[in-house]
Amino acid sequence: MDDSTQGIGLPIVVGVDGSPQSLLALKWAKKLAVPLGAGIKAVTTWHLEVTYGPYTASDWDAEAVAHQVLAQALLDAFGDGPPDGLTAECHRGQPAQVLMEQGKSAQLLILGSRGHGGFAGLLLGSVSSACVAHAKCPVLVVHASDDPDAAQGAAIQRSERRDVDEPAGGV
Repeated sequence: MDDSTQGIGLPIVVGVDGSPQSLLALKWAKKLAVPLGAGIKAVTTWHLEVTYGPYTASDWDAEAVAHQVLAQALLDAFGDGPPDGLTAECHRGQPAQVLMEQGKSAQLLILGSRGHGGFAGLLLGSVSSACVAHAKCPVLVVHASDDPDAAQGAAIQRSERRDVDEPAGGV
């Protein structure tokens, strides 16, 4: 594959956790899918921490909750008219690791700047920071003020995919 066709036909992967930023990420994916000739793959992750010691049994099903979060996010972002080429997947694992793995076969990874993780004062969440630094495909980080409906002709630039594990800025 030469540089001029790199990424064509590969999906846009969107990290979805139900946060307002992830809903904006889905809307950005819809806006960019046609110009990039891409489908959209919405990805939600779920992970259970292993704990030792006494615990209380629960009927809580993390995977079922992840599927519910993803379905609700797609409904909130697209209503009854999801875009053509939309697929949705739930994966077990740490969010950054799952999204970087999905990015290996994507032309673009779109993430919200902050999800439902820890310290809300951070400009970038830990998942988006890890993906920006280590993903094999270009990463678009969407902030709360980045409304795709207000954007006038978003510029699209294709960057090279990294084939080795190196920071985005090189070594």
